[in-house]
Amino acid sequence: MGKFAQFDWILITAIFLLLGLSILELYSISLSQDVSVNYAQRQGIFALVSVAVMFFLSSMDYRVIRRRHTRILYFGTLFLLGLVLAIGTNVRGTVGWIVIGPFSLQVVEFAKVAIIIFLAGFIAAKQTVFGSGGRLVVSLILVFIVVSLILAQPDFGSAMILLSVWFGMLFVSGMRRTHIIAMVFSLIVVSIGTWFFLADYQRDRVRAFIDPYIDPYGSGYNVIQAMIAVGSGGVMGKGLGHGTQTQLGFLPESHTDFIFAVIAEEFGLFGALFVIVLFGIILFRLWRIALRAPTNFSYLIVSGVMIMIFVQVVINVGMNIGIMPVTGIPLPFVSYGGSSLLASSIAIGIVLSIDRITRRTQDFV
Repeated sequence: MGKFAQFDWILITAIFLLLGLSILELYSISLSQDVSVNYAQRQGIFALVSVAVMFFLSSMDYRVIRRRHTRILYFGTLFLLGLVLAIGTNVRGTVGWIVIGPFSLQVVEFAKVAIIIFLAGFIAAKQTVFGSGGRLVVSLILVFIVVSLILAQPDFGSAMILLSVWFGMLFVSGMRRTHIIAMVFSLIVVSIGTWFFLADYQRDRVRAFIDPYIDPYGSGYNVIQAMIAVGSGGVMGKGLGHGTQTQLGFLPESHTDFIFAVIAEEFGLFGALFVIVLFGIILFRLWRIALRAPTNFSYLIVSGVMIMIFVQVVINVGMNIGIMPVTGIPLPFVSYGGSSLLASSIAIGIVLSIDRITRRTQDFV
């Protein structure tokens, strides 16, 4: 009972509420006559497994992850991303899944967590070896190798998340202003350069972001339907199972990329704000845990997880309301999918372990 008392139950409760809302909305989506999969049932199983993993990791001592072990995570990530390119399954134009029997794993979701831990170890260890400028250059090279493998799938959205995490973790580690400007310039150059690595359908998505009505029945269709769903929900929403865009099948990928639009349509502005407030609570609790972290290594891990969740929420909600391009980024703990949910739960489990060890240590001080 002692370990459970040391958990951040505000953070855990916010996650549980998101999971509950996710399963409720996936049940609503499954009511559609055009849907043959019981998304709610499958997501419930994913949630049980992920929560069990989260509590298992949170009960362990995160310090078993030594900084020298982070290299194994890095090279293991390179191996798995390379394996995906060799034997991966193509889903909606992206070779990102490894199929094992009835299960399919999206490797890039776990790569995000692995790279956060690797960067935390690298930045914490190399502060005195390379200096601020050296950390910037070497870490960019190491991250860009991973990003190149992700772009080869191609998965532009996940590549942008990793670059954002890299930028954010170096920023919070105490970079000089001149180096921060150099980082921003590097990100701009890389972002422009990635245009040439994009598949045709991904370029169409960017064009549709600028003006979805250029191709309203093609690349702009998803964005237009999502905005209609969000707007039609009004303040109070149409009620569970009564969202016309969702139930009539107008809204594509309603269980994954555009589940936020489903929530806005069926629960209205209040439902959408409820989701945003829950994420605000999660980010605030992560920020507090980061501030209390006893070492640079643990501080950077929590900061990296916080940045990853923040960027994913901004991108996903943004593409649901038409202010961000459609990149296939899931909404953490809400979108359907076992890989994203399990990876996010692993990240939170490590954070909870850091928080628990920190609280226990401070109790003896």
